[in-house]
Amino acid sequence: MKLKKYALTFLYVISATAVVSAQYKEPEKKDKVEIFRPEMAFDSLQAKKMLAKGSGVIKGVAYTKQKHPLGYSVPFSPRILANKMKVVLLPVTPYFEEWYRLRKDKENIRKKRFVYLSDQAYRYRLEAITNSDGEFTFPDMKPGKYFLQGMLDYTLRGKYNAYTGSGYNDYGGRTDYYQQKEYSKNIQDRIEVFVEVKENGEIVKVKLH
Repeated sequence: MKLKKYALTFLYVISATAVVSAQYKEPEKKDKVEIFRPEMAFDSLQAKKMLAKGSGVIKGVAYTKQKHPLGYSVPFSPRILANKMKVVLLPVTPYFEEWYRLRKDKENIRKKRFVYLSDQAYRYRLEAITNSDGEFTFPDMKPGKYFLQGMLDYTLRGKYNAYTGSGYNDYGGRTDYYQQKEYSKNIQDRIEVFVEVKENGEIVKVKLH
């Protein structure tokens, strides 16, 4: 009788182990990140030639305008100047043009779809730092077409009415109560512009926004 009891206990342990080992743990969902790159080969000699020293000058001011928390521009909002922001200049080569077309077709940041330049292409660039008025300069430029880009960080601040509760009178009337509160949200705007130096010695003025 004891032997039969032990046998049943042993079978129960094996059965329980089998059930546990058959459990399947559902993995957490992860957003898929898609990366796209141009298929065209990058011509480093062409890029180097375009960035050789010339006598033209690109002068500009970088700024953005305050946006609503939902993302759209606020009419008549004042400029937010790019203070100590890095401005990157890239020569517009055939490789770059393919990258830009690809970005317009494929890029979707919300869906985590990104279009990257090759590391080699990104090495062929010039950089400038804005002053507190958002002004920047690229001296010694050759005639050619260029692309300027900056990432402007700022804090969006505002006020909203927060619902705090309701009150009722003796006749069933309802009054809602609100309290004004402040909010802040960190924003990063990608600001870009194409610019062309048409001849030696030309001073080209641009607005990067």
